[in-house]
Amino acid sequence: MVVGARRAGLSISQSAQLLGFSRTTISRVYKEWCEKGKTSSMQQSCGRKCLVDARGQRRMGRLIQADRRATLTEITTRYNRGMQQSICEATTRTTLRRMGYNSRRPHRVPLISTTNRKKRLQFARAHQNWTVEDWKNVAWSDESRFLLRHSDGRVRIWRKQNENTDPSCLVTTVQAAGGGVMVWGMFSWHTLGPLVPIGHRLNATAYLSIVSDHVHPFMTTMYPSSDGYFQQDNTPCHKAQIISNWFLEHDNEFTVLK
Repeated sequence: MVVGARRAGLSISQSAQLLGFSRTTISRVYKEWCEKGKTSSMQQSCGRKCLVDARGQRRMGRLIQADRRATLTEITTRYNRGMQQSICEATTRTTLRRMGYNSRRPHRVPLISTTNRKKRLQFARAHQNWTVEDWKNVAWSDESRFLLRHSDGRVRIWRKQNENTDPSCLVTTVQAAGGGVMVWGMFSWHTLGPLVPIGHRLNATAYLSIVSDHVHPFMTTMYPSSDGYFQQDNTPCHKAQIISNWFLEHDNEFTVLK
């Protein structure tokens, strides 16, 4: 831009005012172009040379990918192994931030087996073309135990801003024992359904009572045209024979979502 302005006939002062640079910069850049036929930034050679070059950043990135939960001290120690010039933890922190990594708490997600991952993918592919109107016809249900207290084991990981759902950046959770209350509930796009307290454990007999006393009236009321889908997960009591037989007897009123 400096060369173009000067060649267009603008003076040094006019070029400086137009481009927002000092008169010294305009003069230096144009002089260098006239003498050498090129331009460069003298600031590139200023300051201390970075201790971690591009190759070192790739090495540090591999260390992060191998162990997301490594502490700053562990990353620095592993990086310095076999290196001629070692770095300190402050340099490691600066380099990681320059690479886009920050220390964050991992998202907590349910523990999912390989089999369930495949089934979830099959379900997603089978319903990928469903519209919002289709999903409005689904009534969702589940039971859950709400604990009065839970362990708060905090861990931290190194990740980039867009890696919050990467499997290596997650911490899995499982149900734990403890004082609390267990309830069953259902809802749809249109309204909330019943919330049923469960005294002890939920077996097939207790679930049959919930289905006949709560699911059936909800589905027939909300979907009188028999176009509703009832969703339930694959808990053993949901797949019991008496439950399957009940749904088979009422398949003309609503459909159980597979």
